[in-house]
Parts: sequence; C-alpha cells; structure tokens
Amino acid sequence: MGKNRWLMALAAVGVHICIGSVYAWSVYVNPIKEEMNWTLTDVTIAFSIAIFFLGLSAALMGKFVERNGPKVSAIIAAVLFGLGTVGSGLAILMESKMLLYFFYGVVGGCGLGIGYIAPVSTLVKWFPDKRGLATGLAIMGFGFASAIWGPTIKVLISSIGLSTTFIVLGTTYFVIMFASALYLEKPEEGYLPEGFKKKVEAGHKTIKQDLAMLGLHEAVKTPRFYGLWLMLFINVTCGIAIIGVASPLLQEVLGVSALVAAAAVGLMGIFNGAGRIFWASLSDYLTRPIVYIIFFATQAVAFYTLPSIAEIIIFQVILYFIMSCYGGGFASIPAYIGDIFGTKELGAIHGYILTAWAAAGLVGPLIISMVKDATGSYSETLYVFSGFFGVALIISIAMLINIKSIQKKQDIAH
Repeated sequence: MGKNRWLMALAAVGVHICIGSVYAWSVYVNPIKEEMNWTLTDVTIAFSIAIFFLGLSAALMGKFVERNGPKVSAIIAAVLFGLGTVGSGLAILMESKMLLYFFYGVVGGCGLGIGYIAPVSTLVKWFPDKRGLATGLAIMGFGFASAIWGPTIKVLISSIGLSTTFIVLGTTYFVIMFASALYLEKPEEGYLPEGFKKKVEAGHKTIKQDLAMLGLHEAVKTPRFYGLWLMLFINVTCGIAIIGVASPLLQEVLGVSALVAAAAVGLMGIFNGAGRIFWASLSDYLTRPIVYIIFFATQAVAFYTLPSIAEIIIFQVILYFIMSCYGGGFASIPAYIGDIFGTKELGAIHGYILTAWAAAGLVGPLIISMVKDATGSYSETLYVFSGFFGVALIISIAMLINIKSIQKKQDIAH
C-alpha cells in the first residue's frame, strides 16, 4: 500500500504545529517572572537560546536528516522537544535558571531545528508538481501554532500551575510528533503523482527541470547560496523586529491603547501563518524569484510609509501585509532551494540557510533597540529597515538574472 502524499503533508503539519509553540513563549514570560522572581532578561534568554540552537542544529543535522530519512529524524526531534518542555517544568519546580536554559534552550532548541527541516525536504520530493504549496502547508503549521498553543498555555497555567503545564504540554507534543513521525517517508526515486504523470505522458505538462543537482558542499560554493541566505536574513531581521515592537509602535504612531495594540498583535500571527500558504502556493505559478522580488519591492515601500500613516485601518493593513511576507519568505525558501540546487541534499542545504534565521533573531531586536535609543523613536528604525529591503531587492533581481543566464547556457548546450 503506497502512502498518501496529502497525509504526508498532514504528518509534516503535525510536527510543525508542535515545535511552532516556541512562538507562544511570551505567554510564559509573566507567570515565570512572578513565580520565580526573575527579571525579564532572565526569562527571555531561554527563548533566545532556543532560537539560536534551532539554527545551529538545523545546520549541523541537515546531512543527518538526508542520510537517515525523515522518520528517524522526526522521532529524534519528538524526543528532544518533548524532553526539553517536560524538563522546563522540572527546572521551574527546582527553581533553576540554568536548568531552564539547558532544557528549553539547548535540548528543546535542538528538537526545534531537527523537527523543522525533517519533514520539509521530504514534502518537496512528494510534491514535484506543487513544491511551494507543499512546503507552505508544513511551515504554515509553524506560523499558526502560537494561535493554538498561546490560549492553551494560558488556560493550563491558571488551572494546573506553571510547572505542570510544561510537563503536560511536553508529553502532548511528544505524542503528536511521534505519531506524525511514524508516517513520514521519502518517496521512491523519480516519484510522480498519478494525475500529474498521466498529463506528462500525454504531453499536457512538462516536468520542470531543476537548475542543478548539487550536494551541500557544491551548493555553498555558488553565489546563489549566499543570495538566498541574505534574502532570508533581511526578510527575517525586519520581520522579527516588527513582531518585537508592534505593540509599542502602534501606541507611539497611532496613540492606541495597549489593549487595542495587543489585539492587533494577535491578528499578526494569523497573517504570518496565512502568508506562508498564500505566497508559497503563488510561487508555484509566478516562480520563486519573482515572488521574492515582489516581497522586497513592496516591503521597502511599506516600511518607508508606515511611520507617516495616521489612519488606523490602513496602518493595520500594511502591518498585516508585512507579516504575510515574513511568513511567505520562510515558506518559499525550501522550494526555491529545490529549484536551484535540486533535491539531492535539500534538507542539508535548507539547514545551512536557516542559520540566517538564527543570525536575524540576534540582529533584528538589536538594531531596533540601538536606533530607538539613539533617536528616541520606533519610527526611525523603520526607515533603516526600508533601506535593508532595497538591498534585498537588488540581490533578488541579481538572483533572477543569474538563474536566467544559467538556463540560457543549458538550453544552448541541449
């Protein structure tokens, strides 16, 4: 009995929706501060370590994921992420900051990184006809997760207490991820879905040829690899910065109340998730290079105009558009990697490119706080990021020109 590729996508969502709970960390912040008498910095360090180890483990374990397959990798991710969350509960019980950093940050962070890349490279192989849609589905789960787990964490903490919440959720994550992992599997070499296969045979469809079939070590020697890295880095740096300061920014520029700002921030999560599936699916039709050019051209304008907009509805529309591009940037990258480097070591290359996420997680908030301290306003930081998008736009156009020239050479050779 062959496996169903849509169930494969569902299994990928199962893994991503659990590890995506890291985006709901802010819900834990106040309860931990109050119960442990720790500072905001003490508590935030746990989250920063987790994101850092996400990038690190994704880069170091990419080869392992390719070699051992998605099932083994996702099971390891389930064990590490489940253990990291349960261990965080024990750290709270023992009132140990270092244990929290170790379990949530290091152990959980490694589970995050391996869990993030394990299903994605597999889905690209199961959906040769709809690469963007497939990766968008899985990575959408990661984006939407905070909308599910945020309220759940709130309810659990008030009913069963902080440490028990970690233990209960850690066990839940393990069960969902382990069950999802058991279904994950690579398709056989050269797999084509039935309907698509018939259309190809009838001459109605052609199989899109990848630009090249490169392993990780060959890919990192190409300028295209660094182009992708920088594009993701800039998109995430600016997106993370907006996520971090959306509430005070809304209050400063529009003068809305903290409550209205909090509601707007909640909606941002929805657009972050929806953007992942929307943009990634659209990239199947418009092509990946064109979608990234749209991302950067529109966001350069959006960031530049945002501080001067006094109309709350227009301000929010632009803010949500930016969030959709932030999510879409994540979701379209794996398909873009497949297009230009092939699927031979997609997981490993994806892992290396995700180090841009870890770097952006450190740089984005830093730039915002430095510019804010220097100028006394959040609005000024947006002009800086608008300039960043200008640079990203140039890189994305250079990528398109580079890809076109290689395709031209290949056509002549054929």
